[in-house]
Amino acid sequence: MSGQIFALSPRKILVDTDPGGDDTFALLWLQSLVKQGFAEWVGVTTVAGNVSAELTFASACKVLALGGFESVKVGRSVIWEGGTIGDASEVHGMDGMGNLSHVLPDSPRQFAAASYADEMIIDTLESAPGEVTVIGLGPLTNLAAAEQKRPGILRLAKELVLMAGAFEVPGNVTSQAEFNVAFNPEAAAAVLESREDIVILPLDVTRKLILTVEMTEAIGQKYPHLELAQFIHQLGQFMSESCLRHRETAGINGFLVHDAVTVAYLFYPETLLFRRGWVRVENAGNYTRGQTILDRRHETKCFTNAFVAVEVEAMNLLGILVDDLNRLCSQRLKEGVRI
Repeated sequence: MSGQIFALSPRKILVDTDPGGDDTFALLWLQSLVKQGFAEWVGVTTVAGNVSAELTFASACKVLALGGFESVKVGRSVIWEGGTIGDASEVHGMDGMGNLSHVLPDSPRQFAAASYADEMIIDTLESAPGEVTVIGLGPLTNLAAAEQKRPGILRLAKELVLMAGAFEVPGNVTSQAEFNVAFNPEAAAAVLESREDIVILPLDVTRKLILTVEMTEAIGQKYPHLELAQFIHQLGQFMSESCLRHRETAGINGFLVHDAVTVAYLFYPETLLFRRGWVRVENAGNYTRGQTILDRRHETKCFTNAFVAVEVEAMNLLGILVDDLNRLCSQRLKEGVRI
């Protein structure tokens, strides 16, 4: 083959999220890629996690409006009250966005009038089987609910990409468990049973992704009269202070953009290496509930369900993220947006 050019259509994306400072950066990165023509946003479903269901819905609507994506459909979290893990507002702010939601444009969308996430996931995947990539950035409550309501629905996704789990590193909500899994371990277990090719981006790689204050400050300085750029800078400052307070970044003045790695996998896969395996969730242990387990014994295995990220080119990934955020800001200026 020589000289052939393949015209690839934009990747269709549905994001399930619980904004969250790192969720917000993942959403902004995806906005940049949509505006560049590499992705098509078919919907956002929100889930209770970092903050309440009402707040994650409101935050997602505001972040979409900030980038000019008011037309993207947004679903509300399914109702679930079985958790023992509290929210993460002490990390992300009471609103999930560094207590900055008041500076963002209001959205006319009403939580009570929104479709439930499980129905939205089912409708989206049934209407375009094999075409839509589902990204999970929060607890897996919505995805499990969709799978329970319509068994096999998650198999209709082109790919299922999750920021979830911890394998060779400590958890971030207990000594063993990562927040998205620990918040609803039964949901995580159900989703992991839904297909054989789930992509998992765990804390093992995301703990290496420290977006520094200098990086976000440079964006704010480059676009001093752009609301989006100032929000990026301010949220970066808040999250960096939070990560330092929680001793998450080895004293580096920056924050962990956990959820952004899902976007990197889809559009910059050369920055990651993976191990194939069978991942399960511990949901009964007194001290290990929510732990993700990957069987690394050299015994014959007749079943696998996941590709687990084990290495990341952190500086390259972060450099690409910053460049794409700059591209988003530049595009918003071209669209005539200011403070």
